[in-house]
Amino acid sequence: MASGLIATAQFDKSSCPANLSIFAEFAKVKNYESAYQPWLEVRNNCPELNVATFKYGERILNHKIKNATDDKAALQASLMSLYDDWLKYFPNTKRGVSEVGKILSSKAQAMVDNKLGTKREAYEVFDQAFTQDPKSFTSPKRLYTYFKTAYQLYKEGAKTAEVLFDKYEEVSEKFALEQTNLAKKLDVILKKLESGEALTSREQRNKRVYETNTLAFSTYAGNLDAMISKESSCENLIPLYRKNFEANRSDSVWLNRAASRMDAKECSDDPLFVELVEALHAINPSANSAYYLGILKDKVGDNKAALAYYEESLTLEQDQYRKADILYKIAVKFKKSGLRSKSRSYASKALKNRPSMGKAYMLIASLYASSANSCGTTQFEKRAVYWLAAKTARKAAAVDSGVKKTALKLAASYEGRAPSKTDIFTEGRAGETISFSCWINNSVTVPQL
Repeated sequence: MASGLIATAQFDKSSCPANLSIFAEFAKVKNYESAYQPWLEVRNNCPELNVATFKYGERILNHKIKNATDDKAALQASLMSLYDDWLKYFPNTKRGVSEVGKILSSKAQAMVDNKLGTKREAYEVFDQAFTQDPKSFTSPKRLYTYFKTAYQLYKEGAKTAEVLFDKYEEVSEKFALEQTNLAKKLDVILKKLESGEALTSREQRNKRVYETNTLAFSTYAGNLDAMISKESSCENLIPLYRKNFEANRSDSVWLNRAASRMDAKECSDDPLFVELVEALHAINPSANSAYYLGILKDKVGDNKAALAYYEESLTLEQDQYRKADILYKIAVKFKKSGLRSKSRSYASKALKNRPSMGKAYMLIASLYASSANSCGTTQFEKRAVYWLAAKTARKAAAVDSGVKKTALKLAASYEGRAPSKTDIFTEGRAGETISFSCWINNSVTVPQL
């Protein structure tokens, strides 16, 4: 590499455009070995020419590092230098949109992947990306690694529990934001499909991209929750929030996060939850605080007041995607209370606001399945409810790649409990429509043999 740098010292810059074209064509077809030399010449002599030098350069160097034998350290140093120059020459897109968060988080991920520097150094680069430009820091893998380094530092005693939980909330909120952004794009396509319109080739391609990214976010979000699950038990959360409550009594962000975490971990029976909710509602009446007040009323068995607060929460929330989240939470609460019809009603409302919310379809499917013995007049009809549950679970798989694998397993499980082909033949009901007059108030068609 040293000889290469010396050789390019007298390199004629007029050759840069030609070499840019050469390495770009090789890189496009992943022939990184052939791309390397012309790329190196452009990189060393005219880095300001085109952002492709850095976008393809990242791939070229990662390939070289992966296959390196004796010059790996030099190549890794070159990769770190590439990110620094990328920030220097092309911190923004052509439209002037910052990519600082994207570039810095890529550098931090490369530090982790290549074991360069310490965990703290990698964390600080991630943190710089997240605080300076969170908008372009959107990679689910890098967001996960960012929190993972914080968690590792916490386990080593270098981060406090307070810092860990704050970082968890920040990263979780970022995950939720990016998942919502993807859902908004996907829902436009789903609504077009529902209307019977054909998708353009670009829309089909975008749909695949959105579904892939949705799955990635869902997977990494699950990994994030699994990582902190032991640390965020009620036994750990309650003393921590109790200790910091007075200092944060006027901080609506802290109060909301604390109440949200306690609700998610089912710590809402503790008196601290009441104090958090009342303090939050006093300083900032919002959709969230009204929802939490509804939970408190539910706890004491005042269902009428609880429903009133839930409805107030929905009235206060103007964003349809956040409203969908609240509707889903309410649906879950009603399911736990055994109010199946109300639960389905709120889950259906959630889907109207967010058609790609697969977990809402899965909730409805589980409500149907739980009614298999109480709907229908004969044993055949009672078990036929499972076909409706399976159909609804498959709908979840169709609209939400994040739950697709689980939803399909659920559908297969329900179908396994539905009448068999032998049962259909014996009953002679193939192709017949079975209506359920119970709370389900729906019908299903018996499969043809």
